[in-house]
Amino acid sequence: MAIQVELLDTANKAQVEAFVRFPFKIYKDCPQWVPPILSDIRLMLNRNKHPFYEHSDADFFVAKRDGEIVGRIAVMENRPYNQYHGTQQAQFYLFETIEDLEVAQALFERAYEWARQRGLNEIVGPKGFSPFDGYGILVEGFEHRQMMTMMNYNPPYYPQFMEALGFQKEVDFVSCYLHRTNFVLPEKVKEVAKRVQERGYFEVKSFETKSELRQWAKKIGKAYNETFINNWEYYPLTEREIDFVVDTLITVANPRLIKIILSKDKVVGFLFGFPDVSEALQRARGRLTPWAIVDLLLEMRRTKWVSLNGAGVLPEYHGRGGNALLYAEMQKTVLDFGFEHAELTQVAESAVQMRKDLITIGGKAYKNHRVYFRHI
Repeated sequence: MAIQVELLDTANKAQVEAFVRFPFKIYKDCPQWVPPILSDIRLMLNRNKHPFYEHSDADFFVAKRDGEIVGRIAVMENRPYNQYHGTQQAQFYLFETIEDLEVAQALFERAYEWARQRGLNEIVGPKGFSPFDGYGILVEGFEHRQMMTMMNYNPPYYPQFMEALGFQKEVDFVSCYLHRTNFVLPEKVKEVAKRVQERGYFEVKSFETKSELRQWAKKIGKAYNETFINNWEYYPLTEREIDFVVDTLITVANPRLIKIILSKDKVVGFLFGFPDVSEALQRARGRLTPWAIVDLLLEMRRTKWVSLNGAGVLPEYHGRGGNALLYAEMQKTVLDFGFEHAELTQVAESAVQMRKDLITIGGKAYKNHRVYFRHI
């Protein structure tokens, strides 16, 4: 039976719901998959509420066979990214398909057509609507559970399909595993971290409450936007996008695991730690009911895993001891809060120094997500 690819009407609730819930069919028996919060995915499809649509455009497609959904994809044009990098790229995200190459091919053919109509000459992804959406297709580490909703999980046939469709590697995002007993700071790093604090170059600030964290939200957002300026995925976020990122951060954060590095009251670095509540998210099945929220809060206290997702120092402060201080604080986060396991979530291979540093402190690469590109 032929495959039909249909444009989703994002104003139609039934169509949106079918799109959002489709992954439950693919992963119904998969213990490594962590369902997304369904309201977060609905928000990505909401042109009136998501800040992405203030400057850019996206459409959503479903592939059907015999009237039943067998695949889906989002295709986007991120205009500020293209402007900043001088590219003509389309992005894809939320790609899911049954194990049938024909379905994947039909979805991507439609995506190429969408991109060409807008004068774009390549397609790159998976790459989402905001910095916390998680990059790439999992190519190594299928046996490990997904880290909450900060990354994607997929069956092993996805990378095979991408290569069969003529896609090539654009960049890899590697996640590192650290056990508390292997988290070793070289003496030199400890010494530098201690010295820069004693001399008053840098100060570490942590938070006790969410309201205290909110008072610093604007400054943290500004530093976040400026820290990754040399990274592959960077583009200047708008005021509303920064607010959106920081609001998301505050909603899911334990404030005591959020630390910032100050130099004369200016935020020059940060470390975001998140208790791993994957098990509670799996039990919630994507729905934030009152019971699910209580379960998530209890899991925050129970879990022995922490995700360190978002660690950086402004480029102009590299080499001044800021990085040493960051790693010293990482170690404190893991040891002081009684975590057994830490994941350094999705470090781009373009962040060469950080990748080297993570190996130095005992990190072991254990998951790899690949972003693919194809000229069209």
